[in-house]
Amino acid sequence: MNPDSREPLPMALRALLRQFRRQRPLRGGSILITIFGDAIAPRGGAVTLGSLISLAQPFGLTERLVRTSAARLARDGWLVARRDGRRSEYRLTPTGEDRFAEATRRIYGEIPHSWDGQWTLLVLPPLTGRRRQGIRDELRWLGFGQLSPGLFAHPNWSLERARSGLSRLEGAADALLLKSSSEGIDIDRRLVASGWDLGDLTRRYRRFVDTFTPVEAAVAAGSAPRNSGGAACASELDGEAAFVIRTLLIHEYRKIHLQDPLLPPALLPSDWVGAAAHELSRRLYSAVFPAAERYLSNTASTLSEPLPAANTSVHARFAAIAR
Repeated sequence: MNPDSREPLPMALRALLRQFRRQRPLRGGSILITIFGDAIAPRGGAVTLGSLISLAQPFGLTERLVRTSAARLARDGWLVARRDGRRSEYRLTPTGEDRFAEATRRIYGEIPHSWDGQWTLLVLPPLTGRRRQGIRDELRWLGFGQLSPGLFAHPNWSLERARSGLSRLEGAADALLLKSSSEGIDIDRRLVASGWDLGDLTRRYRRFVDTFTPVEAAVAAGSAPRNSGGAACASELDGEAAFVIRTLLIHEYRKIHLQDPLLPPALLPSDWVGAAAHELSRRLYSAVFPAAERYLSNTASTLSEPLPAANTSVHARFAAIAR
């Protein structure tokens, strides 16, 4: 990152990094998950440990923390290591790839714009202890709201998609799935109030918007109009700065968005801040994406070759990268 870069981008970037580094404890595994999911997975899914150390350095992660965090992710089944002499490489496991694929669909996909008024209801069989809590946590991650101890609801999933999602949850195979509708929108909104904490989600989205709005303005100012049409040329953005912004944007957005049930507009406040957060993410991600990709190409590699180019699916993220 060029310390002589002209303001206001360095100021906004320093504030963003300070906020991230203040987190205690500084969770190396969490930022490595973001780097793998956002940057490495679409470029072959494998990267050397040395590359990871270089990519994590701007965020304040020491070499030791990266090493221990990567080893822990391997023990937890996210990554698998391969060695060649003194060098090593980490690759996503099949389980890690599946989890990243589901998260990718939710993080970068379109938010719902309509609703047919139908709920998918899920009735869990009697469960006890840790097993029950684990299934409940997974269901909430998938966007289900808990209406009562054994009853969950989802406004967007078909029965077929729900069955597919449940097939990967140990202990949920015997759950009952039903399709139902209420007497009207007022009842639907009462169900939402019962099953989801939109107040906490609203507060978190607002903090996100407040954090990244100045960063977007700084990127636009730092990418001052340089072409005849007056459009900002984000290609002038420093590569490391672009990578840091892109990574922290997705890192903070995914922590909120993966807890968002993605309710249809009919069930949300008219000024729902989640929609504003999605639009901000779409614009800023698109602005920094090209420079961040060049930085990845110049910084990271596998054991045998440079990182391959990103696959075509990455350009569909936020339905905007290609444009």
